[in-house]
Amino acid sequence: MTSISETPRAARIPIQALGWSLGIFFAITYTICVVFDLVFPGQSMTNLWNPLLPWVDGISLGGYVLGVAETLLYGWFVALIFGPLFNFFAERSA
Repeated sequence: MTSISETPRAARIPIQALGWSLGIFFAITYTICVVFDLVFPGQSMTNLWNPLLPWVDGISLGGYVLGVAETLLYGWFVALIFGPLFNFFAERSA
């Protein structure tokens, strides 16, 4: 139980949990897009991913593995930038 004189602590985002959550979310999203491309080749979304995923060229096993690795890294990139920024501003506003 907290006393009335205590100031509330700002919510903090754990960076590691955010990194894994975003990375896996992006990897799952990428996998869904690859499956979509395989099921509906006429509606391919590969051209949308090409500018975002360097060295991934088309749908192959190697390209898929590289795409998953890159999307995981994008998730960590966002977490390492957004998480500390959120925590910084949450502390200042509390």
